[in-house]
Amino acid sequence: MINKLSKQQYKQLAIDLDVIRDETSSHIGKRDANYIRRIIRIQRSAEILGRITMVMGFIHPLFWLLGVVSLSLSKILDNMEIGHNVLHGQYDWMNDANINSRHFEWDIACDAGSWKRIHNYEHHTYTNIIGKDRDFGYGLLRLSDDIKWRKKNLWQFITYINLSLFFEWGIAYHEMAAERVFIGQKKNNRSSQVTDAELKSNFFGKATRQIFKDYIFFPLISGPMMLPVIAGNFIANIIRNLWTATIIFCGHFTEDVHTFSEEECKNESRGQWYHRQMLGSSNLSGSRWFHILTGHLSCQIEHHLFPAIPAHRYVDMSIKVMEIAKKYDIPYNTGSFFKQYATVLKRVYRFSFP
Repeated sequence: MINKLSKQQYKQLAIDLDVIRDETSSHIGKRDANYIRRIIRIQRSAEILGRITMVMGFIHPLFWLLGVVSLSLSKILDNMEIGHNVLHGQYDWMNDANINSRHFEWDIACDAGSWKRIHNYEHHTYTNIIGKDRDFGYGLLRLSDDIKWRKKNLWQFITYINLSLFFEWGIAYHEMAAERVFIGQKKNNRSSQVTDAELKSNFFGKATRQIFKDYIFFPLISGPMMLPVIAGNFIANIIRNLWTATIIFCGHFTEDVHTFSEEECKNESRGQWYHRQMLGSSNLSGSRWFHILTGHLSCQIEHHLFPAIPAHRYVDMSIKVMEIAKKYDIPYNTGSFFKQYATVLKRVYRFSFP
């Protein structure tokens, strides 16, 4: 049961959270620019080290293993702390052509433009509103009683494992599936920002570039190490996919997150929107490097509240947000990685059945 606030409380909640946002925004500057540039240097160094040492596997297998670990770290940083946050426009104020949401492209199969349309706009506007937020279950998983049960849900745990293993491809295809580009009839209430031809062109174009880079170009220049390099690149992509999917599910689909109907969110005030973001999100506790590797999506509550604030500031903001949650008796869903992930698995399993 959702603990609803009074009209005056919603108004004051918006004021209180806006104060946190504005206070943090007033301090954004050189420190943030230095931070993201430092992370980019670490990411690029990890990729260079990974690709070189992987080829040196002919000297000793440990070099190949080091290469896989280093390349995995590079791909995780590129996807989470850099790509996700840059594409949210968190660093657009820098006016840096390479660290800008309008031009940035990340090292995954999903086209950045497609991701921004589905995630930045739809998900962050309609978070957990059944029928509006297409990220809730990604059209593959039933994670609430609000969604009609179908026979295919009986084996959705296997679907979840497959989605996690190949998460970049699921996200890449997400908009095309939602728009029913290849299969099914389009829903009458859906209007797409781009044509089907553009969706196909962007999807196949980005997919071709990713496959060429990881499975043709780098293996070919590796000479006799071609097959180990193909295997290493594949494993690095799988590790990145598993990590990304797991962190995202821990932020959105733990046992206690709430869902909402379109009806109850009509004419929503700013305070009600904030309230919905807090009820529909989960946090993870951990060390500084853990937060960095999650792209600070370990602070999913703060990310949903303040998506345009540089994410490395969320940990400090979370202390103040937690105090506000306590003030208004709003559940603040946080816990260790293993505790939260266990409830994700429980939710996936539980809603497999009618």
